Amino acid sequence: MAGGRASAKRRAVLAALITLLFLASVSFLLSATGTSSALNSPPSRLAAIRRHAEDHAAVLAAYAAHARRLSAASATQTDSFISISGHLSSLSSRLSLSTVPLLEKETRGQIKRARALAGAAKEAFDTQSKIQKLSDTVFAVGQQLLRARRAGLLNSRIAAGSTPKSLHCLAMRLLEARLANASAIPDDPPVPPPQFTDPALYHYAIFSDNVLAVSVVVASAARAAAEPTRHVFHVVTAPMYLPAFRVWFARRPPPLGAHVQLLAVSDFPFLNASSSPVLRQIEAGNRDMGLLDYLRFYLPDMFPALRRVVLLEDDVVVQRDLAGLWRVDLGGKVNAALETCFGGFRRYGKHLNFSEPTVQERFNPRACAWSYGVNVFDLAAWRRDQCTERFHQLMDMNENGTLWDPSSVLPAGLMTFYANTKSLDKSWHVMGLGYNPHIRPEDIDGAAVIHFNGNMKPWLDVAFNQYKHLWTKHVDTEMEFLTLCNFGL
Repeated sequence: MAGGRASAKRRAVLAALITLLFLASVSFLLSATGTSSALNSPPSRLAAIRRHAEDHAAVLAAYAAHARRLSAASATQTDSFISISGHLSSLSSRLSLSTVPLLEKETRGQIKRARALAGAAKEAFDTQSKIQKLSDTVFAVGQQLLRARRAGLLNSRIAAGSTPKSLHCLAMRLLEARLANASAIPDDPPVPPPQFTDPALYHYAIFSDNVLAVSVVVASAARAAAEPTRHVFHVVTAPMYLPAFRVWFARRPPPLGAHVQLLAVSDFPFLNASSSPVLRQIEAGNRDMGLLDYLRFYLPDMFPALRRVVLLEDDVVVQRDLAGLWRVDLGGKVNAALETCFGGFRRYGKHLNFSEPTVQERFNPRACAWSYGVNVFDLAAWRRDQCTERFHQLMDMNENGTLWDPSSVLPAGLMTFYANTKSLDKSWHVMGLGYNPHIRPEDIDGAAVIHFNGNMKPWLDVAFNQYKHLWTKHVDTEMEFLTLCNFGL
């Protein structure tokens, strides 16, 4: 078997050499002014052709060697190399000065095929070319999505992967239930329970208008906790959705004695256009910005009695007790998050506009980016470093959207907490369940939190089947409004 492979290799290299010599000869003959001039060419021209052929024969031999090392899926490429080499060698044996005009058409067709094959081989073997092509594709798609959003073709909720129709239906059904039996759904008490402000407990912040998603986050975290009664979830939503949240959690309280505080933007009087550039820009007509997304930059003001808060996105599922996050040493930094960079990808240069001098002067494009989803915030360090004030400065500088895309909240976080973020161990946060179908099962099983970031959210019909059950097992399917609103569960 080894002898057969060596023999095949020698045949491929010999065929490559003959092919390139033939191509060089044809090119020389066709470019000559006449047959006599071709026959009387100086030796230096022949030497140049010979060197050119030898160089390219070596390249083609390398491609053939690479193709043989590939899997069976690439074996056809090796066959193509051998086939085209045989065709060109056959043409070479029929070549003479008298037959050049007759063979010209056939030769050019074979040359065209050879060039196409070589181009495909280069793309397959050249890793840098593949990376560049992928990067260009990702950038192009991102630009298309950005233009679509700005043209009003995609609203912020679709871009986040939600289904406004079903979610709106659910909210309206819950609101109808509240109106039909208002006395059974009490408002929050005038004096909040002491657990809501007790810094000795484990506090989470969730910003969302998706009541179903939030219910899964709360239920999964409570069930995974060793001491559920010590976990407090502060849920902030838009005023129009607050009654729906109240109905849901009145009918389905958090399991195992966990606590939920339901809040609306209107519960924070300091959030107004005169003090917040976020509110000011939204009121001025910036439709790209989502208010709930940007409220995370006001955590110390929202919860002045707390020292540490874990921020959870609404598209996560908790699989392991998160109490250990309160024991993570942040080393004096404000934020702890999962770093997402690898190689040249997912660094600051991807998220910020480094053609702007302001960005160039303050940030390193090679700095490693991180992700939202699971973030540990030291609110005392936040207040000490005046991170909200820094965020306001950045928002004022980006009023025209030139520093970063305002439809994404991550760049604002990368800038606000630049050099002030500690890397979180990967076992705390596994991402990609909303776009990557090839996550290793052992990574998912060992994760404290799994994150369905991406467009294929678990409450959508397009969700990956292999992941969806990880989310749906925490859905209270006995809630009658879900079937009425056609959720694909």
